[in-house]
Amino acid sequence: MKLTAEQIVQNWERLLEVIKTEFTGERQTKLLSMYTDLEDRMSTQPASSIDHYHNAFDGGYVDHVLRVIECAHEVYDLWTRMGADMSGYTKEELMFTALNHDIGKMGFPGEGNETYIPNDSEWHRKNMGRMYKVNPNNQFTLVNDLSIWLLQHYGISITWNEMLGIKLTDGLYDESNKPYYMSRTADSKLKTNLGYVMHQADHMAARIEYERWNKNKPITTTPIKRKTKTITNPETKVNAQEMFKDLFGDNK
Repeated sequence: MKLTAEQIVQNWERLLEVIKTEFTGERQTKLLSMYTDLEDRMSTQPASSIDHYHNAFDGGYVDHVLRVIECAHEVYDLWTRMGADMSGYTKEELMFTALNHDIGKMGFPGEGNETYIPNDSEWHRKNMGRMYKVNPNNQFTLVNDLSIWLLQHYGISITWNEMLGIKLTDGLYDESNKPYYMSRTADSKLKTNLGYVMHQADHMAARIEYERWNKNKPITTTPIKRKTKTITNPETKVNAQEMFKDLFGDNK
């Protein structure tokens, strides 16, 4: 899937509108400042590097974040209707987490430090779907760790709920989240449902994006039609090259 230049611009404007709608005061100002600073990079970045993961195309990141925000609203309402205890965190904390859960994918500040760069290997693009590759110039980091660091780099304070929400969004796909999700005592269980709501919202968005890619993916290979050779006499010796010449051609 590809987005047009117009769609990329429209998505970016929608993202800025979310910030203006969901946040106020100094927090809104600082978020707008960070997003404006990262606009050239963020507006065109993919959400992942491999086509069958999710949104591995220009503008895919913003498209994904907007979907996660929408899913977070829906999942929050679903949990509320089903009688879950939604206390202990605010709707603003949920929206802040949804907005910034993957911002670490922007990489480090400074020109040429983005996380994903176009893959210059046509073989990997065509045969493995690796449309982008991780920037080898950057230090290794987990996305959620860099997300939290970037927020503090731009002077945006976050609550403990927001920090934990960003960390737990990947659920048990991240091994370091196991102690939070797989607690053995009542006292060590998560005190709020923010992490569960965020993981469900992110997982839902990524699955929808995979299905959208899967329905539109092109067929790039054609099955080989093999002719079956029938041997009427078991004792007859058959030359291997003669048997498979229809596949490989006559190389004599």
